[in-house]
Amino acid sequence: MVSSVTNTSIRISGSQGLTRMASMFNGVPNVVGMSLRNELRGPKQNVNDWYSYMQKGAEAVHSANPDVIVILSGLNYDKDLSFLRNRPVDLTFSGKIVFEVHWYGFTDGQAWKNGNSNQVCGRVVDNIMRISGFLLDQGWPLFVSEFGVDQRGTNVNDNRYLGCFLGAAAELDFDWALWTLVGSYYFRQGVIGMNEYYGVLNWDWRETRNSTFLQQISALQSPFRGPGVSKVHLHKVIFHPSTGLCVLRKSMLDPLRLGPCTESEAWNYSPQKILSVKGTYFCLQTDDLAKPAKLGIMCTDSNSKWETISDSKMHLSSKAPNGAAVCLDIGFNNTIVTSNCKCLSKDNSCDPESQWFKLVNSTRRSTMTKTSSLFSSILNFPARDFLWKFSGSV
Repeated sequence: MVSSVTNTSIRISGSQGLTRMASMFNGVPNVVGMSLRNELRGPKQNVNDWYSYMQKGAEAVHSANPDVIVILSGLNYDKDLSFLRNRPVDLTFSGKIVFEVHWYGFTDGQAWKNGNSNQVCGRVVDNIMRISGFLLDQGWPLFVSEFGVDQRGTNVNDNRYLGCFLGAAAELDFDWALWTLVGSYYFRQGVIGMNEYYGVLNWDWRETRNSTFLQQISALQSPFRGPGVSKVHLHKVIFHPSTGLCVLRKSMLDPLRLGPCTESEAWNYSPQKILSVKGTYFCLQTDDLAKPAKLGIMCTDSNSKWETISDSKMHLSSKAPNGAAVCLDIGFNNTIVTSNCKCLSKDNSCDPESQWFKLVNSTRRSTMTKTSSLFSSILNFPARDFLWKFSGSV
């Protein structure tokens, strides 16, 4: 993509500059979109001017390059597109407009560091949906054209924000672009060789700063659904944002663990709040506190019902056989266990992310499909009724 405020040594503005840029890259297959303006800001920004100049700019780009996608950014550092809710853009063309938004931890100041992560996550996601995410519900393409974190891993505000962002990104399945790849700059802000701590690469560009971060975003580098996805029936995957992994089962004998989302079982989440392996009789159940979660086939008891609780909507909670409320959690060696629900509110120092799971709609084809079919076939044999009596051993 090309931004009109970069990639040219000729300082030109308005529709003339956009026409020049669009013409320059007409027929260049690697340039698929043009963003008209980066991070509008300042006291002179206003909605009426936005419509006037953005629509003129969009028409200029389209006229000079009919094949390129036209990307429109919002006000207030590209955070606010709320004015589009009741007043859509008025253009002579359609089918190639995309909106963009920027979302960082510092977008909300130090809220993540100073507040309870669950409460801040719920509040921030609600606000994002109010001022920009609603466009997805209206059928418009929207992508997060900038997000990122301090790759050193020492920024508490960024660290807490990231899990919430990844959960929302998986659930909404939006496209994104990361700030940034570069580890340093030749010259920036008066400094030669300035370090870029948000850069995936280190200062000399030879190694990655944080391999854990690359694992966290790996599941989101392919869409969970939509065009280009090898389609199977719509199902759920259980995504764990802080690791970038999903809940899966390797065999009938192994406990549930986190693993690559490409190997995840296809889950069904029923109106009765039962999480079952799609196409089988097996449902997710809690055992006693701190013990591994299990799959069983007696799915009517309270230990088989899972509710999303907390403001973040990422705690999956059930009742243990003794009636105690528990939450899905991560144990030793990424085993899925149940623990006391933590950090639900108020406590600003508590880290809830081991218990953050997101039920994500997916049409990806899983490499575990054959295993799921095996679960089903095992239960479709003459002694099936006998096995039902021993569901706790499954």
